[in-house]
Amino acid sequence: MPFIHVELVEGRSDAQLKAMMQEITDAVEKNTGAPRSAIKVIVNEMRAERFMDGGKLRSEG
Repeated sequence: MPFIHVELVEGRSDAQLKAMMQEITDAVEKNTGAPRSAIKVIVNEMRAERFMDGGKLRSEG
């Protein structure tokens, strides 16, 4: 049973997230042969003010 965890900074629509998860499911099914029913995709969204890159908060642009 494949579990795929995706970490993203918030800011995408529900439609974008759903499309991404469907494409991830398609790729895992195609490349591993796992049945779709066994593929789990989990998306964790971080608030922009809780993510720092190179000493700069993502929420600061």
